[in-house]
Amino acid sequence: MMFYKFFKRAFCIIASLLGIIVTSPLWLIAVVGIKVSDPGPVFYMAKRIGKDNREFRMFKFRSMRVDRDAGEHSFKADTNRVFPFGAFLRASKIDELPQLLNCLVGDMAIIGPRPASKDQVSVVRAGRYSVVSTVIPGLSGPSALYDYIYGDTIEDEIEYEELVLPTRLELDRFYVSHISCGFDIKMIWWTVLCILYSFSHGESKATNKILEELKSFVAEEATVKG
Repeated sequence: MMFYKFFKRAFCIIASLLGIIVTSPLWLIAVVGIKVSDPGPVFYMAKRIGKDNREFRMFKFRSMRVDRDAGEHSFKADTNRVFPFGAFLRASKIDELPQLLNCLVGDMAIIGPRPASKDQVSVVRAGRYSVVSTVIPGLSGPSALYDYIYGDTIEDEIEYEELVLPTRLELDRFYVSHISCGFDIKMIWWTVLCILYSFSHGESKATNKILEELKSFVAEEATVKG
């Protein structure tokens, strides 16, 4: 486990630096696009709960109109507040790129469970899911991929909480119990595939296969518990 932690931290530092350099043109496009599209700050700094329930600030490119009274109780974004260029940032996941800064400083890792918002932590880190707080949250991972492939297709909040959220929570637990260098590498490869195929604006055999395998992880976890 010590080797894994050392390898993962070293990889996160190198990958974050390279990622920031390689995607720097996208950062410039995002900064200019946000400034032209909507008045307000370029970055959105969200309060998130990380390893050992420590709070940190997660960086994102702002994609929604500023509402200082808005909380984050909902698991689905308030699409009425998303401005047009922000919708592009969200669809392309460019809005997530600043989280490479979180990975660089150690608040997050490239792969891991998604960090929880303060308003949702009582649900997603409670009871049997408290084990998820023992690992560093990630930019991508099993639950993030499931949300990207399937969760983003569900717009209704209640439907999302019934059909998507339970599987996401189980995938976070699955990650913790199967954490390894090999599994992280697999998640990185799947993330690359999902991003590449997202530009086709439709389903693909690759993403459908990933979705089915993610579901099999949950089924495997249920079998072990049974």
